Amino acid sequence: MALPDLLAVFAHPDDEALVAGGVLARHVASGARTGVVTTTWAAGTPRAGELADAVRILGAGVPRLLGHADARIPESAPGRARLLDVPLDEAVGQIVRHIREFRPEIVVTHDGYGQLTGHPDHVHTHRVTLLAAHAAGLRHLYAETGEPWQPAAVWLATHPESGVGELGPLLTRVGKKLLTVPDAHVDAAVDVGPWHDAKWAAILAHRSEAARERSLPGILSRLPADVRRRIISTEYFTRLDLRPRRAATSAW
Repeated sequence: MALPDLLAVFAHPDDEALVAGGVLARHVASGARTGVVTTTWAAGTPRAGELADAVRILGAGVPRLLGHADARIPESAPGRARLLDVPLDEAVGQIVRHIREFRPEIVVTHDGYGQLTGHPDHVHTHRVTLLAAHAAGLRHLYAETGEPWQPAAVWLATHPESGVGELGPLLTRVGKKLLTVPDAHVDAAVDVGPWHDAKWAAILAHRSEAARERSLPGILSRLPADVRRRIISTEYFTRLDLRPRRAATSAW
């Protein structure tokens, strides 16, 4: 049986592979449709080409780039505003358009912390995606972007306090933060071990990041294979339901 169609919305090229690559590959293997929206970096830049390779490996079609600049790398979208500086209504409308075109049952994005390290692009992508996932189902909002479509849920890629394990010391050693959620906030811990090879190949497709010493792909690429497999073979999510309940309730 096919798993639900899934649209992932992440901030940077490599986020899709690192935090949801296994789930994307799992859904594709079941026969589901999957897609990836990336809110920063523009077509024609080197990392856009790497993203195309990674998305192809995961079976998620072609990248959907919003083309805004990374908060810290102006050359990610020459002449374009940073994602953080784009009017909120414009950014939300762009994602609404992709949701209505793709019509997924599930939208996957960053959690409220912006993953473990709290990158500002991750945090802002979380915000605009939640707004867009709600707005996409409302006929009178962003009417120019197509017929309304309400995803059933948003799944927030996250990290529980108990699930950081061997990754924690690797990140703190290079000066990165560890922003975790209480274990009770995690609704799904997905074993993506059967899709490890596809996930790892997709991570390595981000060649420029894998070559960097402090990036997560770079850190992972220098680990023993068994340690790396343990770290990337579980993906964690918090579920936010979006579709209205069938019956109204009279009490809060």
